[in-house]
Amino acid sequence: MKIIAVDDERRALNSFIKVLRETEPDADVTPFTEADAAFAFLADNKVDIAFLDIELDGYSGLALAEKCKALCPQVNIIFVTGYSKYTMEALRLHASGYLMKPVRAEELRVELNNLRHPVSNKTAPLIRVQTFGSFEVFAGEKPLKFRYTKTKELFAYLVDRKGASANTGELCAILWEDKEDTPAMRSQFRNLISDLMKTLGNINAGDIVIKTRNSFAVDTEKIDCDFYHLLNHKEAAFKLYMGQYMTQYSWAETTVGYLENRIKKIM
Repeated sequence: MKIIAVDDERRALNSFIKVLRETEPDADVTPFTEADAAFAFLADNKVDIAFLDIELDGYSGLALAEKCKALCPQVNIIFVTGYSKYTMEALRLHASGYLMKPVRAEELRVELNNLRHPVSNKTAPLIRVQTFGSFEVFAGEKPLKFRYTKTKELFAYLVDRKGASANTGELCAILWEDKEDTPAMRSQFRNLISDLMKTLGNINAGDIVIKTRNSFAVDTEKIDCDFYHLLNHKEAAFKLYMGQYMTQYSWAETTVGYLENRIKKIM
């Protein structure tokens, strides 16, 4: 759970953070005494909960809440204030909660247990996959390096399948463009699978690939992928798509048509 807390009174902020960390010890908490610093942080980081004082020095906590929601629509805004007169404004902003200072642990726990947008406990994806433009795979901010070029293409095709499985024959036909299926080709394919599993295993992401007797697929829940985000109607993904998809692979052209039709239906 990722949390920010904003209060221009450092003593009050420290007091609240102490109660928060006692109540939610595993949370990733980032405190701020300046609204501008908090807003800059939100521009680069997705947060689950924002605890905001309303009367900030030279800034309105209500205005900050609106900016927070613009950047993170699913953020839970909880106002922490010494005044009860802002409850109507909080309702207008669809705030998740409203706490009066000094905050007590039991009151805080009630708010955390009744969030407007419940926080998922799913583990964050270990890899990020870029499909718009050229296909790239990242572990953190670094490109993931495969031993063979075709290993990367193999993984790209599995990503393109959106979790549906592909058997060995289909994958060989894609990778070697319908050349005759030979024992040598099957041997090469096994090397690619070994390289894929080893490379993903090195970053503890081997379970992304689902293997059955003669088929392979990816677990889409374990991949942060622009293609999947677009299919889930996430606005940011629509802005990223410029009509190009996995440009280094000719077989991906079919998906470009699919995406164009999908976007027309949504827009």
